[in-house]
Amino acid sequence: MLKLLELVGAFVLRRLDDLGTIVLLYRDTMRELGHKPRLRHILAQMSHLGVDSLLIVSLTLLFTGVVMTLQTADILIRFGAQGTIGGIISIAIGRELGPVLVGVVCAGRVGAAITAEISTMKVTEQIDALRVMAVSPVNYLIVPRMIACMIAVPILTVFGDIIGVIGGWFVAVYYNGISSYLFMNSIHKFTEVFDITGGVIKAVFFGNVIAVLGCYYGLHSPDGAEGVGKATTKTVVSSIIVIFILNAVLTFVLY
Repeated sequence: MLKLLELVGAFVLRRLDDLGTIVLLYRDTMRELGHKPRLRHILAQMSHLGVDSLLIVSLTLLFTGVVMTLQTADILIRFGAQGTIGGIISIAIGRELGPVLVGVVCAGRVGAAITAEISTMKVTEQIDALRVMAVSPVNYLIVPRMIACMIAVPILTVFGDIIGVIGGWFVAVYYNGISSYLFMNSIHKFTEVFDITGGVIKAVFFGNVIAVLGCYYGLHSPDGAEGVGKATTKTVVSSIIVIFILNAVLTFVLY
């Protein structure tokens, strides 16, 4: 029993230590935001992290919209509620599925890429070289990636929302035989602007989490190639868990 308590206590202390370090990293990053932003680095990161994720985001949301419509349309038609299909699909994707799925996809692709890049720089002592040249690693590495993710992830979310609704429209019209006007009119009737903007607000927070956790685990990765792999895995797992928790909190607050 005593051994079990020691293990639990050690685990809790390690997690609290990680949390404290992440909070300090946030503090340092917020301080560096007041300095002149490195616009060229931000645009390069937006291209690398955002544009290159368009394909996987498109496929994920397209088939999500397709599957959602396949699952719900028959039931709604059976009860004479086919006039609500478009609204249900657009609200579900705009509020929840769009931002969450884009966040999870970006956690797997973008978060892993950030961690692998920064941890490799740490292993090869490039970060120490930045400090020697009196360049802040936080300002040079973390701030551009955080700003890029906080801009790119919401844009990807809006793009994914549109693709998901198009997938739902295709199935509803060409498989379930619902008229295109009825589907679009349902969206116009039931969907409000905040159903979309609320999801975009969530995406801003998700992008912030992905960037900061990716940079944190990259800066604190163990030495060696194995350490890079472990840090990348921790980033993906931690980011997805935090995104789910944060999504629940933001849903309570926003809706």
